[in-house]
Amino acid sequence: MKKIKVVTIGVYGFDEISFFDALCKAKVDTFCDIRSRRGVRGSTYAFANSQRLQARLAELGIRYIHRKDLAPTKTVREKQVVSDKATKTAKRKRTELGEVFIEAYRTECLDLFDPKSLFEELESDAKVVALFCVETAPEACHRSLVADKLEQTFDLEVENILP
Repeated sequence: MKKIKVVTIGVYGFDEISFFDALCKAKVDTFCDIRSRRGVRGSTYAFANSQRLQARLAELGIRYIHRKDLAPTKTVREKQVVSDKATKTAKRKRTELGEVFIEAYRTECLDLFDPKSLFEELESDAKVVALFCVETAPEACHRSLVADKLEQTFDLEVENILP
């Protein structure tokens, strides 16, 4: 298998210009959206809503793929909500995932995920793949769990792009 670099990025903390600049600077050629609901509330992050996002990526020559199988289910997300309430943590202020979420996500999503399937979906010239969700800190987002699985399976380089 050819060497592919994986980067992770969330939308919170970026504005539209800095978000797309960060992708270009990282030389991302394939953007993998791992959200279930591909919208973000509010005008600040409207550029990350699926249709606008895909249109801008296309203008930049970045391929878009959606892997809903890597999105946490509603049941898994609810476990994080309970954890956040217990610690009185606002969603956008979260700095790490709860253990209950991590365990549920691994069981319901990652254990069923064949990492080779993601790479089989990529174009033959893919070199840098961005895993995308919304949270600022990778440790507060399931994208870090996907990145860890890819890193362990394929001995890949993973870089987290932060605002």
